[in-house]
Amino acid sequence: MDGTTTADGPPRRRTQRSWRSWRPVAMVQAAHPRLGLLSALGLAGGAALSGRPTREVAMVLATAVVGQAVLGWHNDLVDRERDTAHDRQDKPLAQGRLDPGSMWFWLAVGVLLVVPLAVFHGLWAAGAYLGALVLGLVGNVVLRRGMLSWLTWAASYALYPAFLAYGGWGGVGREAPPEVAMTFLAALLGVCVHVLAALPGLVADNEDGLRHLPLRLALRIGAPRLLWATLVATALVLAALLGTGARVGLTQ
Repeated sequence: MDGTTTADGPPRRRTQRSWRSWRPVAMVQAAHPRLGLLSALGLAGGAALSGRPTREVAMVLATAVVGQAVLGWHNDLVDRERDTAHDRQDKPLAQGRLDPGSMWFWLAVGVLLVVPLAVFHGLWAAGAYLGALVLGLVGNVVLRRGMLSWLTWAASYALYPAFLAYGGWGGVGREAPPEVAMTFLAALLGVCVHVLAALPGLVADNEDGLRHLPLRLALRIGAPRLLWATLVATALVLAALLGTGARVGLTQ
């Protein structure tokens, strides 16, 4: 008899499995919620620190949450076969808790939702955010296997200051472009996030023959050292973003 069975209820293992297979939970898990939420909160925090009113900060957060979900779902669709081969327990699509058809449907819904959300901030802001989103989607498919894996991350994050600089309620925002220093630091932050996001999958990536930048660095200095080095670098870049923003502001 299963040791997880209780006298007054179903087996605990079955209960957990049923809870994890609930579609809304699986969809959230497939959206890479930790990375997505941190990225969305970072953008919203940047909007707040730049002096945007609360309602605009809320719209930035909503736009970023939907955009990050689109990126996460697309990533899991692209990696479905690899995740299945490696028996990734944190991937609902690979575990059969979600089917590809449903994922593609909700991905399309996310795209149809994020476009008007982005346009609400203004055409220039929408161009910057949707451009960053497209770069992220492209990065899920190309360049990710080799040395230039960092490029789409850097380019997409470099567009975030423009999204914040040009954005405004109902499209009424500022016309000044973002500071060059803020754009450069945001690109560096994108590279740091790329390394941190890649660390949990380094073993599987190595087995599959990928040779992206984080894996090359990990093979050279070791994954633990890479983790600590990247955490320090991320903290320094964030401090530089805050300091530069306080000194010169977001826009030129």
